Amino acid sequence: MAVDGIAVTAEGFGLEGPRGWAFRGVDLAAEPGALIAVEGPSGSGRTSLLLALTGRMRATEGTATVGGARLPKQLAAVRRCSAPANVAGVTDLDPALTVAEHLRERALLQRRFGDSVRALLRSREERRSEARLRIDTALTAAGLDREALPKGARTAVRDLERLEALRLSVALALIGRPRLLAVDDLDLKLSDAERAEAWALLRSLAAAGTTVVAVCSEAPKDAVTVSTRPEPQEDTHTRKETADALAETGRA
Repeated sequence: MAVDGIAVTAEGFGLEGPRGWAFRGVDLAAEPGALIAVEGPSGSGRTSLLLALTGRMRATEGTATVGGARLPKQLAAVRRCSAPANVAGVTDLDPALTVAEHLRERALLQRRFGDSVRALLRSREERRSEARLRIDTALTAAGLDREALPKGARTAVRDLERLEALRLSVALALIGRPRLLAVDDLDLKLSDAERAEAWALLRSLAAAGTTVVAVCSEAPKDAVTVSTRPEPQEDTHTRKETADALAETGRA
């Protein structure tokens, strides 16, 4: 799945909510196709930073540039070229729906809201063929084999293993062919072997050209690392503070 990734830079980037700073003083310089790791403990503003870099939250301090679009002013432009995955409260999978149902829904949304007007004028068969191609390409890139699942594509999300659910969330994001992919909680509740597989997946996407940013508790050595770990004697924000900052700034 070859995609032209985009550069991501930030200088003094920060977001303040009603209870204090979700994150602050973030500096970053990453080339197109880079693997970026946002490293820090839970509650340190990692998810807020991830959403701010993809235009889903508005920063309150500093600037960032994502593919030529400047933040916090050009949020819509950044949203058009990026896609989040595995973000609680934003990209949640419905446990009652099957893998096939999630994929069909995402393809329909992409066709309705993500494609050009010219694409909408194609014949029904052409649109169906394009949707199948997008789904198959995204699944291959995410390393999710439908036939290997307990009930194939009819497997419900509740029956997926943690790593399989992560791959599905990534595949759904890839259907839109984003130039920047943002994955939250990459290593949450994964074994060492599963964590290695998850990072291998993101490396393969970056190697194909997509710029990837991932939230984690511990970054691999080959990633461009941004830390949200609090400085000594600095108050650590709780999950509630980060959630309040999210509510205050709003989601797109």
